[in-house]
Amino acid sequence: MTNAQLSVAFFLQMAVILIVCRIVGQLGRRIGQPQVVGEMIAGVLLGPSLLGLFFPQIQGALFPKESLKILYVGAQLGVGLYMFLVGVEFKAEHFRSRARGAVAVSFAGMAVPFLVALALTGWLLKTPGLFSPQANFFQAFLFLGAAIAITAFPMLARIIYERGLSGTSLGTLALSAGAIDDAAAWCVLAVVLATFGGDSTIAIKAIAGGIGYALFAVFVARKLLAPLGRIAEREGRISPTLLSIVLALFALAAWGMDAIGIHAVFGGFLLGTAMPRGFFAQELRKQIEPFAVVFLLPMFFTFSGLNTRLDLVNNPALFLTAGVLLAASILGKGVACWIAARLSGEDNRTSLAIGTLMNSRGLMELIILNIGLQKGVIQPAFFSMMVVMAIVTTLMATPIFELVYGRRARAEGELGEAPASA
Repeated sequence: MTNAQLSVAFFLQMAVILIVCRIVGQLGRRIGQPQVVGEMIAGVLLGPSLLGLFFPQIQGALFPKESLKILYVGAQLGVGLYMFLVGVEFKAEHFRSRARGAVAVSFAGMAVPFLVALALTGWLLKTPGLFSPQANFFQAFLFLGAAIAITAFPMLARIIYERGLSGTSLGTLALSAGAIDDAAAWCVLAVVLATFGGDSTIAIKAIAGGIGYALFAVFVARKLLAPLGRIAEREGRISPTLLSIVLALFALAAWGMDAIGIHAVFGGFLLGTAMPRGFFAQELRKQIEPFAVVFLLPMFFTFSGLNTRLDLVNNPALFLTAGVLLAASILGKGVACWIAARLSGEDNRTSLAIGTLMNSRGLMELIILNIGLQKGVIQPAFFSMMVVMAIVTTLMATPIFELVYGRRARAEGELGEAPASA
């Protein structure tokens, strides 16, 4: 395709994406699901699982292969900026007050899924069409463990935001545990890719670089960025120059995390946690949030949906395997995090809410699965079964959360209403 054709395709894609995501998102909200879940489903509907299945010519014309590279870049920008805003609102004091619970929940959310993976890997390796013939037990075990342990960090953040939990102890504990789990899962994935490709420097660079950047963001970056807050307060606004500095720093942070093999979202999130608070943070959200949430973020959901093939789970044996993986994933993540939160001193209602939120996988799961498929670690049938698991556990999150926590919290005035911009 020529540049002019790519431009025409992109604008048509964006029109369709925005309309479909908004309609399906609003329908989801009518039945109690957050906007984000509707947008995730909308992405799948626009892909080969529905539109491409019944109208392949229309789907192919709307999303030609050559145009997906542009959509991918926009998707990464959208989710990265959103996670940057989540970091801007992150309350470090709540994390410190819930540090014990966050560590306990994140440890259980990693350890138990890997024990589950250890029990299942031998059986799955013997099932044709799931893992690559070149994958050994160690590689398959690590990949499966990471796939079960992953939390839908961007989706978790948006559910918390839409339910008015941003800045609360529960919301911060869940975000902290989710961030630790996802960072660890990405490091494990780096180890899998390193051993699968025979290059150990990939894993070393990812783990060392991620830890180094996190320490820098926590202990150094906040002091370096403090003058930005003072300038904004003195001028009574965030000027275009100041905003361009912030966005350039975001781009560098996202580039750094991508370059070392983690993911751009963690670069944005950690930079956001280091940004000045108060007036600066409030103005930053006002200027960035509408465009990032309404225009850019749906690109992320759609791009992932275009890589999803639910029609591949099409025989009884695969249905059985998918059911086992689903049950094992719920027990290994949701139940384990609930028990860990309970043992760390949280009441049962809060513990159930944490377990429910941590159990959602969403599109972070799809990212890991797409990487595994692209690198040849897994095959399409396993990819599709894990996509089913990701969708089901994400759809479970909101109704179960409402049942065990939301209704009572709202009645007692603990839970805010969803922001209008969501």
